[in-house]
Amino acid sequence: MTLFQLLLVAIIQGLTEFLPVSSSGHLILLPFVTGGPDQGLAIDVAVHVGTLLAVIIYFRAEVAEATLGLGRLLRGKVDTPGARTALLLILATIPVLVVGLLFKLLGIDEMLRSVAVIGWTMLIFGLLLYWADKTGGKSRDAGDWQMKDAVWMGLAQAVALIPGTSRSGITITAARKLGYDRTSAATLSMLMSIPTILASGALLSLDVIGEANWQLAKDASIAAAFAFVAALLALVFMMRLLRSVSFTPYVIYRIILGIALLTYAYS
Repeated sequence: MTLFQLLLVAIIQGLTEFLPVSSSGHLILLPFVTGGPDQGLAIDVAVHVGTLLAVIIYFRAEVAEATLGLGRLLRGKVDTPGARTALLLILATIPVLVVGLLFKLLGIDEMLRSVAVIGWTMLIFGLLLYWADKTGGKSRDAGDWQMKDAVWMGLAQAVALIPGTSRSGITITAARKLGYDRTSAATLSMLMSIPTILASGALLSLDVIGEANWQLAKDASIAAAFAFVAALLALVFMMRLLRSVSFTPYVIYRIILGIALLTYAYS
């Protein structure tokens, strides 16, 4: 890949991974728009690593607490907020691991990589986010996260394996309907992304073992670095914007893109 293509993939992945607009959908559409090649699994792994580092750094206090809590959880103790958070993150990740494995084994993931599918999911789940944001309560914060909430949000996260749905978008939608305020909904969604991205990156890594060479390693490093910067900027932008603005701007973007894609797919 050329440097421009690498930067384009990295920036798109970084900007869209945590915004509720679907990173997978945008990356699938990229070759259609540019006429360039698919970025390949090795670059996918690299940009996942970059976005993972961004969310860990942004939520470093929460991550540190959950990591320490994981140690207590492994000893059979759920007696600290960190241990409780670690347990809930594990519960919330199980559905996407199970469904993701089934999709991969059955080849469903490849079947869903179409412009029409992305158009419909952009539109439908964008409207669903708008509905949840307007009708959901605001009485709960991230400290109120409970086991049943983690399960529901985990099931929602599994739906995001359909391209165009948006992992962050669907988990924020679920959190808003469960009564979490906007900032807390986004925070829980971002924390859920950490084990999910780790699992996704590990699975993708299995497919690229043996492909590594110096040029590919160099390209992957560049992609990871730019994805990290773009993802961190996107996180800062969204979390600050949520203090005064709803999710409506993202919904409008999704509706416009969804209609455009459906027009193209069925014309």
